[in-house]
Amino acid sequence: MNMHPLEALIAEGEHQRQDFKFEISDSKKIARTLSAFANTDGGRLLIGVKDNGRIAGVRSEEEYYMIEAASERYTRPAVPFTARRWDVGGRTVLEIDIERGPDRPYLAPDKDDQYVAYLRVADENRPADPTLVLAWKKLRRPDGRLFRLTRPVEALFRHLETHPSVSLSEFCRLAHIRRPVARHILSDLLAIGTLRYTFLPDDGRLVYSRAEAEE
Repeated sequence: MNMHPLEALIAEGEHQRQDFKFEISDSKKIARTLSAFANTDGGRLLIGVKDNGRIAGVRSEEEYYMIEAASERYTRPAVPFTARRWDVGGRTVLEIDIERGPDRPYLAPDKDDQYVAYLRVADENRPADPTLVLAWKKLRRPDGRLFRLTRPVEALFRHLETHPSVSLSEFCRLAHIRRPVARHILSDLLAIGTLRYTFLPDDGRLVYSRAEAEE
């Protein structure tokens, strides 16, 4: 017997682009997930599904309005989404799909109601590193970006010729510069597409590498 399309999605489990929610009880909290998906690679919320993958079901209209409030009231700018309703075995699951947004950074309130950008890392939402937020803001500048090949940049490129990646702290040490200066340089290189970022799987540290390494 063929698996229902929703059951196939659930079988994937929770991962970077998928999250299960039993219900939505707090629009502010779910706004962090919208922010994280929009700032990373997009994603899918399955509402009415428990963490273990069991379909519990929800009232889709009520959950939709909670998501709509999260987007319109608690994300800056508002995170667009599409919704789809699934009916399986007499229970309803609401699927919310979020694309990677063109207007990053998308902000959402943290526990202290301070608006911050979130990233999706594996199956977790975490505050975005300030270097990434700075790079996204530079991408939105209408006057373009001016980049200079300075000694710290040359030191960075030399390092990446023999090493796969570099962290912010490592860059500060090898170039003998302070963290604010290092952040600006790394964010410039991210914004012009020369560098990419990734998280190390063993400890979750954010590191930077040459963009062509993705190919």
